[in-house]
Amino acid sequence: MPELPDITVYIEALEQRIVGSTLTKARIASPFLLRTVAPPVSAAEGKTVTELRRIGKRIAIGFDKGSVWMVLHLMIAGRLHWKPKPGAAIPGGKRGVAAFDFSNGTLLLTEAGTQKRASLHMTDNPATLDPGGLEPLTASLSDFRSALTAENHTLKRALTDPRVFSGIGNAYSDEILHRAKLSPIAHTQKLKPEEIERLYIAVQSSLREWIQILRDTSKGQFPENVTAFRPEMAAHGKYGEPCPACGAKIQRIRYASNETNYCPNCQTGGKLLADRALSRLLGSDWPKSLEELEALKKR
Repeated sequence: MPELPDITVYIEALEQRIVGSTLTKARIASPFLLRTVAPPVSAAEGKTVTELRRIGKRIAIGFDKGSVWMVLHLMIAGRLHWKPKPGAAIPGGKRGVAAFDFSNGTLLLTEAGTQKRASLHMTDNPATLDPGGLEPLTASLSDFRSALTAENHTLKRALTDPRVFSGIGNAYSDEILHRAKLSPIAHTQKLKPEEIERLYIAVQSSLREWIQILRDTSKGQFPENVTAFRPEMAAHGKYGEPCPACGAKIQRIRYASNETNYCPNCQTGGKLLADRALSRLLGSDWPKSLEELEALKKR
């Protein structure tokens, strides 16, 4: 799912292309995309884009000084594509979701897979779609601490809860926790002051660094290879690969359709965290360390 760094770079690319341009036509190909009908999509047609905002993991496009807004949530598999040609065709098959024709080109929305989760909300007040999480790049340490410890959750859950922090998801939370050298299952209200400060620094430095990496990757072009799995990542998507900090193998916790990646040496004091599926299977035989895990694999 595109998160804060990805959405930031998307918005920067869109600002260069559609601010000051007029939406001539919105073509909705998927019946699952549009989630609100008041105001209708047609209310934005003929109007000029005057502002773009990030709202959590959403992209908000404002027309005529905020008189009407289109708010896109790409979810897991939604992606944007820019074609410098008004009226560009929507990709065929189930992948093509919508096209937004501007006076200088077309913004295409595609979504891979069969689960159509991407959404478009029409509104005159985008703030109503804001889950309310703290903006991590502008928060003070004091505000960060207050948001983090307001309730006692695991760090992974707290970082990815849009009501706690804005724009952080599964991928960048893994990178943040790896940089902070903190366990994803550590509880927020049990952290020491120095651990909270370390996490705060890791949040800001990781997100800023990834924004710059994505800018450099795009090289001024529209970002086309938006993915949650990148070779430069230290932990996310790196299960079984060596940790870049210590060389130990990156491990995982799997739940539903998500996976948390972490380094046991750097983050959990050498302890393996129970993977729900395997720990049910192995029961008391679940290995407690990397050494026990490697020995188990050799049986």
